[in-house]
Amino acid sequence: MFKQSPHNELVLTRKRQTLVRELKEKGIESDAVLKAIEKVPRHKLIDSALVQRAYEDTALPILLKQTISQPYTVAKQTELLELESNDKVLEIGTGSGYQCAVLCELTKHVYSIERHHQLYLYASDLLRKLGYRPTLKSGDGTLGWSAYAPFNAIVVTAGAPVVPEALKMQLAIGGRLVIPVGDEKEQKMMRIIRINEFEFKEETHNSFKFVPLIGKQGW
Repeated sequence: MFKQSPHNELVLTRKRQTLVRELKEKGIESDAVLKAIEKVPRHKLIDSALVQRAYEDTALPILLKQTISQPYTVAKQTELLELESNDKVLEIGTGSGYQCAVLCELTKHVYSIERHHQLYLYASDLLRKLGYRPTLKSGDGTLGWSAYAPFNAIVVTAGAPVVPEALKMQLAIGGRLVIPVGDEKEQKMMRIIRINEFEFKEETHNSFKFVPLIGKQGW
């Protein structure tokens, strides 16, 4: 983990506060989500060479040609989840652990799956050092995590060609699934709400660009 001097930590904290103001100006309304973004030290979840860019509102490269998501994207997806403090939430695509850390600021019941075993180990170590305690595993996220289902909320941090049926069926009644769906160039953010055992409501939100969701029910 990259070590910062007290001076640099203060500078980075101020940059994080500026980022939160920018997110609010871009339309993020949830105070809980904005407070979570303000608490998570994004600069400790990226390569030390990129620390000074940590609080730019942009995606940045991490291991294995993956990315740490743009803060606005993380904030928007999290806002659409409408999490309550006792909700059980599943994240598909742990990546660097940034979205996972934001979720941990909002609820104690966070589960996350990462396809790349090396990234799973990387994120597990970083999240633990930062004091977060999600339940993590390495595997095919498109299949969900049936052992812990049903979930009040599921968030997918990669672009899917279609909504994986396994994830829909692991939602609790009233549960929300937030997932980008489209082709490999652009996806629409969708929110699927489970009305009852057989009925789902679908909403379409802004366009985004994600890395592809790889798995049996993805690409």
